[in-house]
Amino acid sequence: MQASTQGTPTADNCGTIFVAIELSQKKWLVTLHSPDRGRMSRHNLEGGDHAGLLALIAKVRARAAQKLGYEPRVVSCYEAGYDGFWLHRLLVAAMITSFVFDPSSIAVEQRSRRAKTDRIDGELLLRTLMAYLRGEPRVVRVVHVPTVEQEDARHAGRERDVLVKEQTAHTNRIKALLRLVGMAVGNPRRKDWLSWLERQRDWQGQPVPPHLMSEIKREHARLMTVREQLAAVEQSLEQSQIGDAAAAPTVLAKQCQLLRRLKGFGPAFAMSLASELFYKDFRNRREVASYCGLTPSPWQSGSIDREQGISKAGNRRVRQKVVELAWLWLRHQPESALSRWFCSRTLNAGKRARRIAIVALARKLVVALWRYLETGLVPEEAVMKA
Repeated sequence: MQASTQGTPTADNCGTIFVAIELSQKKWLVTLHSPDRGRMSRHNLEGGDHAGLLALIAKVRARAAQKLGYEPRVVSCYEAGYDGFWLHRLLVAAMITSFVFDPSSIAVEQRSRRAKTDRIDGELLLRTLMAYLRGEPRVVRVVHVPTVEQEDARHAGRERDVLVKEQTAHTNRIKALLRLVGMAVGNPRRKDWLSWLERQRDWQGQPVPPHLMSEIKREHARLMTVREQLAAVEQSLEQSQIGDAAAAPTVLAKQCQLLRRLKGFGPAFAMSLASELFYKDFRNRREVASYCGLTPSPWQSGSIDREQGISKAGNRRVRQKVVELAWLWLRHQPESALSRWFCSRTLNAGKRARRIAIVALARKLVVALWRYLETGLVPEEAVMKA
């Protein structure tokens, strides 16, 4: 009878080792709950010590198997953040069930001065994992982990966005320096711009001061380096899409080609939306808009009923791209049904009303593009490229 009790999981002994990992750069706090013990245990590891983590889990599993008479399964979780998804892939390769939680979806105390430590966060994360495995609805949101290829495809588009911001920052810095002496700026992004600047004179007929000129030359050199890197990234985006289409096309390459058939889409926009958004399997249009953070956030309690605006949850890069694409859609697809809907809603409206309406257009547009990629249904009255 004793052996049968140890070998069969019960309500108190579910036969699962729960592992919650609180990650940071310096240390990892591992909170464990094993079926052979009725309390939580905590273990400190060096940040990034994945070998120590696997050794700790193996040790706890062996101890539990020796006491219970069977080997319990291991389920782990951690919050999505700085470390990305490499740890998830490591745990899955070690035959450990792993979940990556959205940190913003974990319920916390609402006191104005709540205590927050790694110890408290580890316990909360572990209890959330247990509740999720019990089947409690909407207790936490689980992050969809992309494949290595899907994650790698994002880097080109994200690097391009970073370089564009750096290019703007260097250009604005040069303009600000020249405004100090009241001189013309011209186009600093031209390679022969320095020779043009040396011929310019201020209101006194004097050239740019020597120290200021040296700083501008160094800033311009950094600007030229960024522009060369930006051109290389854009060329690699173009070549990768052409190469994937010529060879065995992947799902990502097919989506890029379909998006580029619509007027107004280039290689950068197509790659960004395909790799950041449409790699996921959405079940309905609400999930598409929710992932972009374009869903409404009502505040209803008793007699209070007001709208807080869009949620701004999900992928902020996708939300930025979709809103930018909505403005471009008005320019390149003025005769489409979505553009005419926007014009009719904002007729004789001010700038603020147009900025609000463009978010609604972005939500409608991203849903229409999702249907276009899933079913082949072209957005109503949209113009296709020749």
